[in-house]
Amino acid sequence: MLSLEGVIEEILPDGRFAVRLENDHRIIAYTAGRMRRYRIRSIVGDRVTVEMTPYDLEKGRIIYRERVASTGPGGPNRRLRR
Repeated sequence: MLSLEGVIEEILPDGRFAVRLENDHRIIAYTAGRMRRYRIRSIVGDRVTVEMTPYDLEKGRIIYRERVASTGPGGPNRRLRR
């Protein structure tokens, strides 16, 4: 398996994404099972690691989404509700 890094360019139907790889190659990728299981969301502009097979270089599987520095869960204006 090949592991490459890229950026999500477009969200497609059926849980697929158009990803631009570091080598400027565009592929179609879907999220791996663990990302779906733990509901890890991906949006346009996220840096991701894609796993590909050498037999089909047009498709891949997103196995990791890099964390973005944020203010924490819920954003800056999080209110506690009881």
